[in-house]
Amino acid sequence: MIIVHGTFPIKPELRDDALKMMRCMATASKAEFGCITYEFYVGLSDPNTLLLFQEWESVEALQGHFETNHMENFLRELPDVLNGEVSTRRYEVRVTNDLRDEHQEIEHELMTRFEYHEKIVH
Repeated sequence: MIIVHGTFPIKPELRDDALKMMRCMATASKAEFGCITYEFYVGLSDPNTLLLFQEWESVEALQGHFETNHMENFLRELPDVLNGEVSTRRYEVRVTNDLRDEHQEIEHELMTRFEYHEKIVH
């Protein structure tokens, strides 16, 4: 899985335009193949800083995202609403076989420790 985090400082007077633009971008991106999550958030410490959090199934899916028309339009319009530089970070998350095996052992232990009881409603 690929995780991308970004910060977008926006011009206060164009905040509504930026929010509309980012809502459109999030909606279009969520419909893409391999997109798990694509959300913008308003920063608590500065409401004129928007935070981006996205998750992709693979590097290939993220690369496909960069080649879409909505990304091209977004990048063309973005400089108009910015009030500084965009900062982004990309992380790759991998699960090793050791961690997968450990997770399965813990799950098995929990299942054997607790019995399932159907909820009874009176």
